[in-house]
Amino acid sequence: MSQHQPVSPVPAATVLVCRDGEQGLEVFMVVRHHQIDFASGALVFPGGKLEAQDSDPEVLARCAKQGGHPEADVPMQVACIRETFEECGLLLARPRGERALISADRLAHLEDDRSALVEGRLTLAQFLEREDLELALDCLHFFAHWVTPKMVPKRFDTHFYLAKAPADQLAVHDGSESVDSVWISPQRALEGAESGQYTVIFPTKMNLLKLAEAQNVGSAIERSRTAEVVTVEPWIEQRDGGSYLTIPANAGYPHTAEKVK
Repeated sequence: MSQHQPVSPVPAATVLVCRDGEQGLEVFMVVRHHQIDFASGALVFPGGKLEAQDSDPEVLARCAKQGGHPEADVPMQVACIRETFEECGLLLARPRGERALISADRLAHLEDDRSALVEGRLTLAQFLEREDLELALDCLHFFAHWVTPKMVPKRFDTHFYLAKAPADQLAVHDGSESVDSVWISPQRALEGAESGQYTVIFPTKMNLLKLAEAQNVGSAIERSRTAEVVTVEPWIEQRDGGSYLTIPANAGYPHTAEKVK
């Protein structure tokens, strides 16, 4: 491969799990392990790569599609729910035939399945069949779509989803890919990035800015339902004597450029 030929981006899914805290909207974020080969040590939203099992017909048959998502997007949403469970212990799923999400009491007995899924000792299809669960795709709201710039050697094609945190489930980082976790307001995370308290990569920062425009979970979901999602593939632009990482002006973000340090 020529050194000038960009690599193909890897499909990935990320979730902004939100709740209404005492001071307003909060989002669940994790700190990536320092030995992870992408965004090591960074404060990020839970998520990961699309896997072959996310398109397994047995899994797709156990998806609640009331949200009206296009069929082509379903495996990405499956990946989003699987990664959310593996990485932070929240499970957007229902006992088949029921309206309510799985209870915290029942979920507590499934804790060992998180590592079993990560390690490949248990497939998602096996897990859903054994527990007779249905994935709640209707809880996901398409929030953003980012593609890593062509000049970067490790690229991702990432779908961001917004989800309201299940009221009685407890979010806990996995201790392997992520080593810490926090419920935090978007503004506080941005302030931490500015002060150096947190390492926050460009896509995360921009989506925190976008999320910060909502006052609560309800308004964030309503915004995501009505806003057009524009694919963002940043580029470097020279201006004012410096280099700026730039995104499309019509992508729905309050800022469109950041100076490269």
